[in-house]
Formats: sequence, structure tokens, C-alpha cells
Amino acid sequence: MNISLPDTLKSFVDEQVNQGSYGTSSEYVRELIRKDQDRLHLRGLLLAGAASAPASQADPAYFEELRDRVRKAAKDGVRG
Repeated sequence: MNISLPDTLKSFVDEQVNQGSYGTSSEYVRELIRKDQDRLHLRGLLLAGAASAPASQADPAYFEELRDRVRKAAKDGVRG
């Protein structure tokens, strides 16, 4: 695959490589693609969460019950 970039973008990529963050321009582009994949995955998870049914309310009683479960697990020697 070949990618054509305007001079300003090519200079930017070259600068990133020259700063030592990446060994080659291909490594830089691969990293950008990975980050974009992660961003799209996170976006999908957020949209799925937003479309899902509401969960129970996280009120003070919820957190107290959670603390009680953690204390009981610590007392019983249970590891997560």
C-alpha cells in the first residue's frame, strides 16, 4: 500500500519519526490506525451502553452494600 501525503503532512510524519518516537513512517501510520480502531471500538461500546436498559441506581445504599461485599470477601480470603 502506498499513501500520498501533501508536503506539510509528510513533514509532520517525518518530524515524528525524527523525534525518536517511531522507527519509520510506516510504524507511525500503523500506530495511528491502531488508535483509530481503539477509538471506534470504544465509541461502539459507549453507544451500546447508551442504548441499553438503565441499570440500578448507584445511590449511597448501593455503595455501602458493595463495601460490605468487599469486606466479607477480604475476611473470607477471597481474591478476585
